[in-house]
Formats: sequence, C-alpha cells, structure tokens
Amino acid sequence: ASDIQTWLSTPRSSSAISKSAKIKGSIVAKTVVVGMMPQLWRRCLSNVKNKSFLGKKKDRKFVDWKKVLVRGGNGGCGCMSFRREANLRFGGPDGGNGGNGGAVIVTASSAVKSLTHVHHHYSGGHGGSGDGSKRQGHTGETVVIKVPLGTEVKDTITGEVLSDLYSDGSLVTVAEGGKGGKGNTSFTSSTHQRPMETTPGEEGRVRTLTLEMKILADIGLVGFPNAGKSTLLRSLSRATPAVAAYPFTTLNPHIGMVMYDDGTQIAVADIPGLISGAHRNVGLGHAFLRHIERCTGLLYIVDLEKSETAALDQIKCLRHELNMYKTELGNKPAGVVANKIDVSNTDVIVQQLAKEISLPIIPVSGLCKWNITPLKQFIYNLCRIHKQS
Repeated sequence: ASDIQTWLSTPRSSSAISKSAKIKGSIVAKTVVVGMMPQLWRRCLSNVKNKSFLGKKKDRKFVDWKKVLVRGGNGGCGCMSFRREANLRFGGPDGGNGGNGGAVIVTASSAVKSLTHVHHHYSGGHGGSGDGSKRQGHTGETVVIKVPLGTEVKDTITGEVLSDLYSDGSLVTVAEGGKGGKGNTSFTSSTHQRPMETTPGEEGRVRTLTLEMKILADIGLVGFPNAGKSTLLRSLSRATPAVAAYPFTTLNPHIGMVMYDDGTQIAVADIPGLISGAHRNVGLGHAFLRHIERCTGLLYIVDLEKSETAALDQIKCLRHELNMYKTELGNKPAGVVANKIDVSNTDVIVQQLAKEISLPIIPVSGLCKWNITPLKQFIYNLCRIHKQS
C-alpha cells in the first residue's frame, strides 16, 4: 500500500499516467483478490460439502403408480378467403382447412425403469388455422410418454384397461387430437360457387389415466419382512438388493437373473415384505401385491429362526393374503423355501412343515449358500411346467 501511495505522489506525464493507471488498477485488483482467497476457498469448500452449488439434492424414489391427465390438441379453424389477383376476374374461394391437433401416446421402453419422470399433465399441440391460397394449417405436435415395460394403462373414470404394455416399443394412443376445421374451399360446388361457410376445429380428447407398473418376472419371492428374500436373491443371481438386520429393508422390487448351463435365464423378483392385512393395503400391501400378478410361479420364503408354529402360520397367512387380494394369485404354481437352515434345530421344523402342507419344501440357507443348486433346479422345473401347460 505504501508503494502505491509513493507512486501516486510522483508527477508524471498524461500518457504515462494513463498507462500507469492500468498498472495500478491491476495491482489493486490482484491485491484485493489475494486478500480474499481464504474467504473464497472457505466458501467453495462449504458449497462442496453442502452441495449447494448443485441445488437441492433430490432423492431418487421408485414410483410404480401414477395418475395422469392427458389432453389432445385442438384442431385449427378453417379459413374463409377468396382469391384476388391482377388480371384474374373470377378468383373463387381459396380458404384452407385447419390442421389436426396432436395426440398423446404412451409407449413402453426398456430404458425406463420407473414412473418417477412421468408428469401429472400432458397436452398435445394445437393444430394451426388454415390460410388463403388453399394453405392448410400445421398439424399439432404429438406428445409421447415413455413408461417401463409391464405398465398397465387404465382409464381412471371408466376403469377400462386401454392397454397392457409388456413389449419394448408397444404403444397406445390415449388422447386423440381434434380434427381441423374446413375452409370455405371445401364447401364449393357447381351450385354454390361463393361459399361463406367455415367450420371450427374440434377439441381434443381429455382423459384421466392411471398408470400401474407391474414387474415382469418368472418367479416371485414372497415372504414376511426379514425372512431373507434379498439375501436369497443375492445367492441365486448377481443382483445386489440392500440387506440389513431390520424389517422393510427392501422397499422396491428387485429383479435378478438366474443363469443355467444350457443358456436359460429366469427372472426372479424380490417382492418387499408383506404383513397381515396386506390385501386391505396395510403396510402398502397393494403397492407390493400388484407386482406378483405377472409372475408365473411363487416361492414362499419362510424364516426358520422362529418356532415351528410361527413357520406354519407364515405360510397360511401369506396364502390367505394372496387369495383375499386376487384368487388367481393363490392358485399359481408355488413352492416353500425354508430359509436359514444354518440355525440349529431346524430339521425338526422342516419335517413338521412337510406333514402339514402339500407344497414342495426346499430347505436352504441364503447366507451360507447351502442347497442353492437344488433350489435353482426347482425354479427351472417350475417355469418349464408352466410353459408346457
């Protein structure tokens, strides 16, 4: 600072002063910036820590149900116009038609895994109005909504299922755009050569839709919370669902592919834990039960850590919840997986279960990977029997 004051007090020419003013300005600017460096660094580090420079952090949520309002675009109005041109005595009508409104289409895409990105309202583009010289209005823009495979599109008001999008690229038009109006050229005839009539464009269709995503899997793992479904899926496939020692660790369905030596791949789904009263939507029961509907077979996962009576009650309760939700779910081909045989005194429980129920029982340990090969073979046979039938 003292050097700057000394430099300023020294007399100089006008050209030297203008040149020196630039140097002085840069020196002052550099001095201010260097002095502020610690503050800038502290602020940057604070922003990085709080991630404020990226905005508010949003949690990624798995959404498998959504209500959407769709509206087709309105058609454009027809034009009333007469041709007027030099040296043309009788030009005649030349009003063009209006353009059609844009539609709203729902299509299935394998690249989409959830309904999180779907908005609550979609509207097709409006058609353009007709113009003179028989020019037709432009067609409204078509809006495409991409949804995951296995999404059921339903009319909320009527309850009609419009489509079941289970293959990649399958689509359905859910809101048609309105037709464009007619210009006065369309009303020309031999007896009506100077029409003055036009028609307005039609309004697009309005619908309220319910989108329900139902996973596409061959086998569904059904059980109570903490029965070891996620651990078992890890042992069967390369899927990595969360595993922890508390209930409701799995909140979203996970799918793992079970590989076989002959190249066969079978999709196994880890359904979030059900509880008593799930058919009445207790504990988000409906949100979990809908994912079982498309499974060709079911595996009831029983926790052997509990008593013999508790293991039998688990199977009865699970089958009751499925039958109360939809009768056909309880009639699907199924088997019982007696999990956690690594715990002591489980042989007696397995033998007693075999006497009480008619379903085949496969004792396994998902944690220690015991008897995983027989379980994979049972899954293979279960799917093969269903395909043959």
